[in-house]
Amino acid sequence: MNKGATGTVRGIAAAVPVALFAAVAGTALHRQTLFLAGVDVFWGTAAALLLLAALQLLLGTWSRSLLPTAVAGIVCYVTVGPLSAGGSGKQLIVADVPGNVWVYGIAGVTFVMLLWCRRYRRPPRG
Repeated sequence: MNKGATGTVRGIAAAVPVALFAAVAGTALHRQTLFLAGVDVFWGTAAALLLLAALQLLLGTWSRSLLPTAVAGIVCYVTVGPLSAGGSGKQLIVADVPGNVWVYGIAGVTFVMLLWCRRYRRPPRG
């Protein structure tokens, strides 16, 4: 196996537990609020998406490949899906503004991080 393939396999192996952590921590964070001037400010959703973006950026720069960044986004989204689709009273993610921003924001953040991490790819061998 050449160095590039080994790095990609290592990146994917690291992306799975990172994505599981981001899904669980983000789900715990997304409902956090701050009551400010009579208004609930949902800061947890932004923190959860920022956590995911930071972890994806770390994976992209460490592995110098886009694949671990994409795998982290996909695994995070697939993990969050069942948490939001549980039966009545069993959902951890409710279909309201913070819940929808967290669930659908994962796809948006992953797309932005894939665009951003393109600059860290290995140059093609000549």
